[in-house]
Order: sequence, then structure tokens, then C-alpha cells
Amino acid sequence: MLPRNRPPTHPGEILAEEFLGPLRITQKDCARRLRVPVQRINTLVKGKRGVTPETAWLLSSAFGTTAEFWMNLQTNWDLYHARKRLGRLPAPRHGRARPSTTRSAAR
Repeated sequence: MLPRNRPPTHPGEILAEEFLGPLRITQKDCARRLRVPVQRINTLVKGKRGVTPETAWLLSSAFGTTAEFWMNLQTNWDLYHARKRLGRLPAPRHGRARPSTTRSAAR
């Protein structure tokens, strides 16, 4: 669920505060472990880059999490900021979508 009173925590902040710091792993060591450029880790930690599916897989294998954990963090971040940019939108309706009542011109 998206927080309404504050932005979700960026995945880079989670990486830095919950994994790198407590495990005493530097960004350089993390990049070496993931076999990615150190700039990729640095821009993620600074919040200038998001988690891609590839990065999610690499982080999950390195830290014993799931790729879905990292992707969910990124999705929550993206959805919050999209909602903020677009303004208040109607809440999504739950349940099954109704089929369109218009018929195709090909019939």
C-alpha cells in the first residue's frame, strides 16, 4: 500500500540503510559483487536511478532477498510520484472490468 502522508522510501535508500551499512559493505564492494559499474550503485543509492528488473535480480541474489522485493519498492516509488505529478485521480475500481459495449467496425 502506498503511504499517503509521505513518499515511499526509495530503493536506493533501503539498499544503503538496510543492507550496505549494517553489513559494512561499500558501494564499490557491492558493485564488484554484482559485477556492475560502481556508478550504477552510486546513482541508485543517491536516488537518481531506479531499480531495473536486472538490478533487482542481482540485488536479490547478493542479499538473499527476492527480485520482487526490489521491484515492489521501485513500483511504490514510481506510483507515488506519478500520482503526485498527475494530481488526484479517481481511485481504481475493484472487481472485473466490464467489456466494451461498442462494436468493432470490422463486423
